[in-house]
Amino acid sequence: MIRSANNVDTQAIADIYNYFVLNSVVTFEEEPVSNDEMAQRIREVQKSYVWLVYELNGRVVGYAYAGKWKARSAYRHTVESSIYLDPSYTGKGIGKQLYEALIEALLTLDVHAVIGGAALPNEASVRLHESLGFKKIGQFEEVGLKFGKWVDVVYWELMLNKTSQSS
Repeated sequence: MIRSANNVDTQAIADIYNYFVLNSVVTFEEEPVSNDEMAQRIREVQKSYVWLVYELNGRVVGYAYAGKWKARSAYRHTVESSIYLDPSYTGKGIGKQLYEALIEALLTLDVHAVIGGAALPNEASVRLHESLGFKKIGQFEEVGLKFGKWVDVVYWELMLNKTSQSS
């Protein structure tokens, strides 16, 4: 089941995210995020945008959200998306379902462009973004240093089928 995140989900979301903080270069954060900090991040995103979870048998096994891409006002119709799955639930189509639901939710908002980024290597993220119609727009070399290793980041863009011109 895919639904909006709520306060009960905070610890599960933090646990999923912190696995990647501690064990991968998928995120450039280097210290685990507390339950309280994750709750604040979710509340902040949900003020204007969407944070979804994928619940399976009563357990949150993944989440996706979109938030402000840049602070300047002219960027207000563009969001940056993120998706994380419990590692034991990858390769089962959950990520694609979750990302599709996120895109559907964004279509109901005044969003024109979705930016997705991923640290490399990350073949699963590359395949996911490309399968959803995102267009690769650029790659930055060695912009993050984690675990003593320089990491590249790739970005994709998905233009939503609507024109955003309101203020």
